[in-house]
Amino acid sequence: MSVSLTKGQTVNLTKSGGGSLSRVRMGLGWDAIKKRGLFGGTKQVSVDLDASALLFTAAGQVVDIVYFGQLRSKDGSLQHTGDNRTGAGEGDDESILVELPQVPAEVAHIVFVVNSYSGQNFSQIENAVARAVDSADGDRELVRYELSGSGTHTAVVMARLSRSGAGWTFTAVGTPGEGRTANQLVPLVARTL
Repeated sequence: MSVSLTKGQTVNLTKSGGGSLSRVRMGLGWDAIKKRGLFGGTKQVSVDLDASALLFTAAGQVVDIVYFGQLRSKDGSLQHTGDNRTGAGEGDDESILVELPQVPAEVAHIVFVVNSYSGQNFSQIENAVARAVDSADGDRELVRYELSGSGTHTAVVMARLSRSGAGWTFTAVGTPGEGRTANQLVPLVARTL
């Protein structure tokens, strides 16, 4: 059973039987835009959303960025599955796997962002969903965040994993922004820590 989150909500990421999670996968799914054609038919317009993870220290300094151009964190604790440039297909279109025990101690926050590399804004993008799953437990969905972006922004700071004692918490952030790449979102992300 997963928890559906709204902007600003936080949940502790623990296993259903207790204990800490070891492998979390952040998934992002969306659909191509369906447009009515001139003669009554429909056509699909590809949307290139990008999922990225920005790793921050407790002092708010960027340690690393995992995105379509750097699929693995420098320390190897995060792995991006690759770039989907269309939104075609069912389920998660892009994923980032996090090996929580391998995340260096200096990393206090892992912030997941989504940006529209192709430039469409979130009033045009359909069925965008971010979710966290327990990859060590058959991809059991832990939390789901509907990115019901109905504005003209091209990016959103969607969620944050933060160290909390011996474990981690997941917070749905939902802060809209402008940018086509993760690097352009660093100042916005830093303000959400």
